[in-house]
Amino acid sequence: MSKRRKHSWPQPLKGAESRLWYGGDYNPDQWPEEVWDDDIRLMKKAGVNLVSVGIFSWAKIEPEEGKYDFDWLDRAIDKLGKAGIAVDLASATASPPMWLTQAHPEVLWKDERGDTVWPGAREHWRPTSPVFREYALNLCRRMAEHYKGNPYVVAWHVSNEYGCHNRFDYSDDAMRAFQKWCKKRYKTIDAVNEAWGTAFWAQHMNDFSEIIPPRYIGDGNFMNPGKLLDYKRFSSDVLKEFYIAERDVLESITPGLPLTTNFMVSAGGSMLDYDDWGAEVDFVSNDHYFTPGEAHFDEVAYAASLMDGISRKEPWFQMEHSTSAVNWRPINYRAEPGSVVRDSLAQVAMGADAICYFQWRQSKAGAEKWHSSMVPHAGEDSQIFRDVCELGADLGRLSDEGLMGTKTVKSKVAVVFDYESQWATEYTANPTQQVNHWTEPLDWFRALADNGITADVVPVRSDWDSYEIAVLPCVYMMSEETSRRVREFVANGGKLFVTYYTGLGDENDHIWLGGYPGSIRDVVGVRVEEFAPMGNDMPGALDHLDLDNGTVAHDFADVITSTADTSTVLASYKAERWTGMNEVPAIVANGYGDGRTVYVGCRLGRQGLAKSLPAMLGSMGLSDLAGDGRVLRVERADAAAANHFEFVFNRTHEPVTVDVEGEAIAASLAHVDDGRATIDPTGVVVLRR
Repeated sequence: MSKRRKHSWPQPLKGAESRLWYGGDYNPDQWPEEVWDDDIRLMKKAGVNLVSVGIFSWAKIEPEEGKYDFDWLDRAIDKLGKAGIAVDLASATASPPMWLTQAHPEVLWKDERGDTVWPGAREHWRPTSPVFREYALNLCRRMAEHYKGNPYVVAWHVSNEYGCHNRFDYSDDAMRAFQKWCKKRYKTIDAVNEAWGTAFWAQHMNDFSEIIPPRYIGDGNFMNPGKLLDYKRFSSDVLKEFYIAERDVLESITPGLPLTTNFMVSAGGSMLDYDDWGAEVDFVSNDHYFTPGEAHFDEVAYAASLMDGISRKEPWFQMEHSTSAVNWRPINYRAEPGSVVRDSLAQVAMGADAICYFQWRQSKAGAEKWHSSMVPHAGEDSQIFRDVCELGADLGRLSDEGLMGTKTVKSKVAVVFDYESQWATEYTANPTQQVNHWTEPLDWFRALADNGITADVVPVRSDWDSYEIAVLPCVYMMSEETSRRVREFVANGGKLFVTYYTGLGDENDHIWLGGYPGSIRDVVGVRVEEFAPMGNDMPGALDHLDLDNGTVAHDFADVITSTADTSTVLASYKAERWTGMNEVPAIVANGYGDGRTVYVGCRLGRQGLAKSLPAMLGSMGLSDLAGDGRVLRVERADAAAANHFEFVFNRTHEPVTVDVEGEAIAASLAHVDDGRATIDPTGVVVLRR
């Protein structure tokens, strides 16, 4: 991972005060110009002060090769700026125009079978194409030269959602780039052979020219896991290199103008290594869309906390989310009433200093015409737009009260997330396909919240070992360096939760030998010899295990065959004799150095973890951490604590009444009276303490 760039935030327009940014993607090229004035009127009414412009406008800006039309974009930006609305200007390179792909079909990416992915949607370009890079960087150069010094442009929006559709390319361009990537990473072909374990299935290579992408190998076959893992790393890196090339062109012409690109961080969003990418942007920004159903709010808060971790607690930018339904799910559920305000304030609570949506005005044609927006098809007279206005007013009040300059207060608990462990657990020949890394951190975040504890979600590269308590949930890959950090953290007094599927392999997905969890067995005080996956795809197979603490394990359990003399078994299995799991330890507490660990050797899910946590916390002497799990409390404060805010969210579908401290400065579906807040479902209160 490269050294992080210095954080740089978009500055307000000349003469304006620094405030929370609020707005969304604006596509004036989709509408006749007579609509633009009405757009600006409604933006002012809603409190919008920033819009992202030009994201998919390459064909409009360069309608023919070498012929540029900036007039329409100049008029739109001028109207916006004079109305006090800043512009986050896109490089416009996200999707090439038809004239380019018709003249140069070699820029189109290929799937694993070698079939060309043709134009007709977006992101139909390969990042390793030298031809596409030349055209894209030329557009960046033209955009930067034309808008250099424009007083209304406050940031660059470089491309859009890299890898959303072109994460993997299997073309010959990609093959040559992958060979170079491997040579840079491993230096020798022998080192590649060792990392990929090519002694298995006669896959030994004599030269880098024999390296090919993980192309189609036939249904039911298994790709080399080392190669597949490295191809995921390579694909993240090669897209990042393309972003850096665009960034550097823009920066060379417009120095001092901050640059970003929109990530896609969510509980399960792991296309790219976004923590690695976070080092290359001036400020971190994200596109996040809610998960319908009972996990809605918790997943929003979890993803926002992970963004705060990726940003290392510097202000970050919520670049896209939705006011209601999206268009790309099989069933596009409406958002819960009140969640427009609540979800956005959850992101603000977790460190976002900018709240934006896709998009400003709902399209009347095209693939996203059914995607909700700030101004829906129903127009100004709609509940969605009224909610948009309410949110704008709330963000204005928070700005007035001094929220800018504060950061999310560090929790005592860190839940660790690791992109590469997720990539490794996606492999099709693992002990089970029912276990992926990403679900376990979310379950822990929710289970802790059920016990009244708001955790920070942090990347594995971050300073998780500076917290009082850390959780390593299904962190499958554990290098020698990470193992050292674990050992030192606990030995020096840290409290550590570790789960099944943690520490099974090293950074090359080579299994640590001698029993699981390989490199940290002594720290957690257990030795696992075998696994007991569970399921219902085979009649009579083991599909669950009961624990003697009243919880139930599904999908996966460790067969713990021995525990350390320093350990205490907190829960065991109650199972029929034929399973071989009766009285096998399931949850084990251990002392190591000056610290304590708890090892959870099975998948308990959010509810099982929540029920088990009081005893686990008690074994560490942490019972006093627990609080009211009906609400999620998040604090923001500045370094001197002169400005200190608390956000209180209702996590239930029933009204809750809780004690609060301070002056209520924003409330949605809630009211405060004499130190007591009554908060309706999807409600939130913000207090100045």
